[in-house]
Amino acid sequence: MLVIMDMSVLHLALPALSEDLSPSGSQLLWITDVYGFVIAGALITMGTLGDRVGRRRILLIGAAAFGLASVLAAHAPTAETLIAARALLGLAGAALGPSTLALIGALFQDPGQRSLAITVWMTSFLLGGALGPLAGGVLLEFFWWGSVFLLAVPVMVFLLAVGPLVLPEVRDPRAGRLDTTSAALSLAAVLLTVLGLKELASGGFGAAPALSLAAGAALGLVFVRRQLRLTSPLLDLRLFADRGFSVSLGTLTLTVVFMLGGQFLIGQYLQMVAGLDPLESAVWSLPMVAGGAVAMFAARALAPRVGTAHVFGAGLTVAAAGFAVLTRLNGDSGIGPAVTGATMLFIGLMPVSSLGIGMIVAAAPPERAGSAAAVGETTQELGGALGVAVLGSALNALYRERMSGSPQDGVPAADRAPVADNLPAALETAAALPAAPGTRLLETARDAFADGLALIALGSSLALLALAVTATLLLRRTQSPMPN
Repeated sequence: MLVIMDMSVLHLALPALSEDLSPSGSQLLWITDVYGFVIAGALITMGTLGDRVGRRRILLIGAAAFGLASVLAAHAPTAETLIAARALLGLAGAALGPSTLALIGALFQDPGQRSLAITVWMTSFLLGGALGPLAGGVLLEFFWWGSVFLLAVPVMVFLLAVGPLVLPEVRDPRAGRLDTTSAALSLAAVLLTVLGLKELASGGFGAAPALSLAAGAALGLVFVRRQLRLTSPLLDLRLFADRGFSVSLGTLTLTVVFMLGGQFLIGQYLQMVAGLDPLESAVWSLPMVAGGAVAMFAARALAPRVGTAHVFGAGLTVAAAGFAVLTRLNGDSGIGPAVTGATMLFIGLMPVSSLGIGMIVAAAPPERAGSAAAVGETTQELGGALGVAVLGSALNALYRERMSGSPQDGVPAADRAPVADNLPAALETAAALPAAPGTRLLETARDAFADGLALIALGSSLALLALAVTATLLLRRTQSPMPN
């Protein structure tokens, strides 16, 4: 929960942080992004390292580093120090995630108990994403911006005190030495891919994101070829021969694309079209969290009875219906359809994510559970970045298309290009205009954004229906890893 909270807990603190540290625009982007970048790039290495040197050891080392980096970030005197602290937080977070998930496999040998534990783990993941902005908002009411980082410290101290007493040490006794070349290749490939996707989402297609994506793909191919040659690879590619593993991984990737991509677009709609502030938007995300959590526990109970394949199909169909609700959005529809559609989206997709992670961990031999868990988490990171990039870029393109054909009476000539390029620029320009032209511009821009979101929702709904049929057919002969 804390690892995911640190993704978003900083957002509301950015104004106070900027006033105190005076970061440049580039430094501000690195402060917000470097944490997720490092987590995504280091997950595979940390998961495999846990299999080799011990998952409890990696978990405790990660906890100590996370606590120390949190204190450093909270008291950072300069922007450069904060960036370095956030990078260290990302490295420690990458150690914590796969270790916790792999230890679940060792602690709970019974498939039913393991299923429940993974569901609780996924619920914590879901709650962390939603509670980050809320916790940050509450702390900022009473303390300085650095306080948002200190939430983790008492928990990490508790883990360091109690973990050695209650957690077993689990490692692969036959594991060889860590291949540092493979570790560097995986880190660089994932970092470049995530960076390219984020650049694509923020600035559209261009030379920089294309080069980053191409370099990431090339290094990824080199990494795969190296794993096939090594006797003790960083990532055992034989895991992909298991149908439950490979189909669950593919479905999980696409699920996260639509879930986090949809969440990103809905968050923008709530703030820039419906007019909510970030804290209000976070509050209205709670129905999604509650609905997703209840659905995960319900799916765990249903999977042994009706089969995981049918739960996958049902969940994806519910999510498709949620996107169908979002097709009704317009500039005046308010928060009702957005919250309803988003809640249905999470109710449908969170069980797929939970069961998918469970199948990925269950399909791997016990000694490679850390590596399998890391692959699942890396897939979620890449899927989330891909969802934001693809759906965000598509919405930007649709917005520009609609605004380019709209009259902009009263808008200064110098502002017309930015206004037609993105909604934040249109909102800023509308606020500076006299009442009548400002109101017209505001309505036009919000309608263009909402219409684009509705069209993307229609395409996403059809894609999820196709995925529901495909996943059900491919997994129908795969035994559920979660019997009662």
